[in-house]
Amino acid sequence: MTTPQTERFPDWETLYRQQPGETLPWYYAELDPDLATALRDHGLARGRLLDLGTGPGTQAIALAARGFEATGSDLSATAVAKATALAQEHGVPVTFVQDDVLASRLTGSFDAVFDRGCFHVIDPARRGTYVDAVARWLPSGGLLLLKTFSKLQPGDGGPHRFSPDEVRTIFAPRFELLTATETVYQGTLDPLPKALFSVLRRR
Repeated sequence: MTTPQTERFPDWETLYRQQPGETLPWYYAELDPDLATALRDHGLARGRLLDLGTGPGTQAIALAARGFEATGSDLSATAVAKATALAQEHGVPVTFVQDDVLASRLTGSFDAVFDRGCFHVIDPARRGTYVDAVARWLPSGGLLLLKTFSKLQPGDGGPHRFSPDEVRTIFAPRFELLTATETVYQGTLDPLPKALFSVLRRR
């Protein structure tokens, strides 16, 4: 028996209203090390980059500080408001928008999309909608930089777990899986959860 989707995850707006961002399990103040490696390996130093499911906004802010034209989107309006205030405190230009990837109003294109926690909390039945949305935002050759919980993470509570083969299957035929690296999910948990960092290229 599986846990119903509505019981498995919190109401994100309520969560961000009630809990300080820096206390959340996925809070990480610096640029995610796996993202930094991917940007280096794929020669991404400038351009338009979407931080999908931005939450506290730290990743979009770190990207803007590196010179990217960064946009952060989140389902929670409170998360977006807090992230906007944090960007202003840091003095970096970031566009934060409230948006639902499963019914997105975002237009335009990006050179890359970074997802550090949105996809792995989406209902499995809606994954195709997610894939189509991200594919619309990326030109051919654009990159999706995707961090999820790994199949190697013990237990079954919290985010859904993925193997490289599962990521490859879910995103085909819109994307080609370039790499899938076993890593950890930086945040406030101890020990850090096991994660999978996948780099996918838009066909």
